[in-house]
Amino acid sequence: MPIVSTSIKLPEELKARIKRLADLSHRSPHSVMVEALEREISREERLHEFVQEAMQADRDIEEGGNIYRADDVHGWLKQLAQGAASKRPQPWRK
Repeated sequence: MPIVSTSIKLPEELKARIKRLADLSHRSPHSVMVEALEREISREERLHEFVQEAMQADRDIEEGGNIYRADDVHGWLKQLAQGAASKRPQPWRK
């Protein structure tokens, strides 16, 4: 991926904090900022995707999609997390 140059104006205190962290971690301030931006952009993208999926699930329910009891789903997920074979819960409403 090509690298492009950009500029950003930072408050002095934030710039100093970045410099301190870079010094502590033996990295450049540039790498600290790039990693921070990458983490935040990835987090925002995941949040946006989560909201879109939730909105679609809500639309599906409104259109008559399956509804499951939370206790059934939580129990099923707990069994899966423990490595136990488990059947999917049955819909409460179809």
